[in-house]
Amino acid sequence: MKRTLVGVSAVGVGLGIVVMAASGSGGGAMEYWPSWRGPLHSGVAASGDPPVEWSETKNVRWKVKLPGPGHSTPVVWGDRIYVLSAVDTGNAAGSESPGPGKSPASLGSPPTPVAIPASFQEGQQPPSDKGRRPDERGGQGGPPPKAETPETVYRFVVSALDRGTGETIWETVVREEVPHEPGHITASQASGSPVTDGEHIWAFFGSRGLYCLDRDGKVKWEQDLGEMRTRNEFGEGASPVLSGDTLVINWDHEGDSFIVAFDKNTGGQRWKVPRDEPTSWTTPLVIEDNGRALAVVSGANRVRAYDVETGKEAWQCGGLGLNCIPTPVEDGGLVFVMSGWREAAGMAIRYAGAEGDITDGDAVAWRIDRGLSYVPSPVLYDGKLYFLERFSGVLSCYDMKTGKAVYTEQRLEGMGNIYASPVGAAGRVYVQGRDGKAVVFRHGEKFELLATNELDDTFDASPVIVGRDLYLRGHEYLYDVAEATTSVD
Repeated sequence: MKRTLVGVSAVGVGLGIVVMAASGSGGGAMEYWPSWRGPLHSGVAASGDPPVEWSETKNVRWKVKLPGPGHSTPVVWGDRIYVLSAVDTGNAAGSESPGPGKSPASLGSPPTPVAIPASFQEGQQPPSDKGRRPDERGGQGGPPPKAETPETVYRFVVSALDRGTGETIWETVVREEVPHEPGHITASQASGSPVTDGEHIWAFFGSRGLYCLDRDGKVKWEQDLGEMRTRNEFGEGASPVLSGDTLVINWDHEGDSFIVAFDKNTGGQRWKVPRDEPTSWTTPLVIEDNGRALAVVSGANRVRAYDVETGKEAWQCGGLGLNCIPTPVEDGGLVFVMSGWREAAGMAIRYAGAEGDITDGDAVAWRIDRGLSYVPSPVLYDGKLYFLERFSGVLSCYDMKTGKAVYTEQRLEGMGNIYASPVGAAGRVYVQGRDGKAVVFRHGEKFELLATNELDDTFDASPVIVGRDLYLRGHEYLYDVAEATTSVD
């Protein structure tokens, strides 16, 4: 069965969300997965309908070995998937190749995709997965400490893959250097997700820089934001957000924190505003209030909203405590922010016309302090807010408008540590665990488990849904989970 991608002009979908304008190679932002948390910035693909069940021998159209690890979630536009990776070369400092934007021969041949033919879909064995590292698959306990400080050169790689086959179209090495911090032992040196408008890709490697590439993999401009010093050297994780022709990046660390905006076309800095915040790993959410685009950023001290055009602070609200990671979500004039570490906090803010300090006013519609997520961001689906307790397989669902619990403390059997954020489509919610297990349950008033699935890789990047395809980025492989007969035009 062939799938037709219908051209759609991206407009303000939902209430208050600013969606990127359609451009580039066919279709629009709403059809694809152009940035972290998808076309609606909520984790939902409104037109998606991927399989409910899969395994290494069922509903995997192809899998391809990636150049290296990364927690970065892929982005998709048209017939292409864009992936960021950080490759440990094993070489000592001083062995870097000159300049960014290169594709040196030392990178090696592009990874060969493993096609999973229909004959393998029902019980037969696909090609073996040599090199898998089961020791990294994650246990049931708490997060382990930081890794050892790197002493070797890493290559920071942007890859473009063909959606239909998994074949590598191009790979560009944007920088080679020794990272200055080790990161958490479960983290990666490529954790920020890219963003695309179909014509360009903006790849953000944090302390390794921000890069704009065209569809041919050529670097058009770059920006060096300095070195981030993270709490406990746990590493970096925020992603850029695109609003119109402005890129916004949050830079909270143990130094001089700030939020900064760049012109997407030239890389020129539009504004930069200091932030009184310690390290966070949260990505801004851009909303619209009375025709004004605002970037809402969670924070330990304060949740703040910034005018995307000027950088001026519009409003602020009492903070969420240390270690802010989840990205805010918005619906019906409410923006929900949360953190889930020791000082777990969540609140829904009425942002229409808000100004100044709104901490103690009626702008805060409701609050909760239990069952909240530490690592995964929530998914907001038709007014229902789904999130996991800390990074466990304990699920809660709340009504976004009222703050009333739909259900809480629902155990996802067999699910342990979960770093990937849930996603939704076709009346279903998908949750991917670190150890390769995943569950699919029905979106609605009652919890109904639909399937439990498993693949032979470790997964920290969040799933991506485009049409009938579910893309899962593991430590070693990128999977296209789709019915064996599905094809991409």
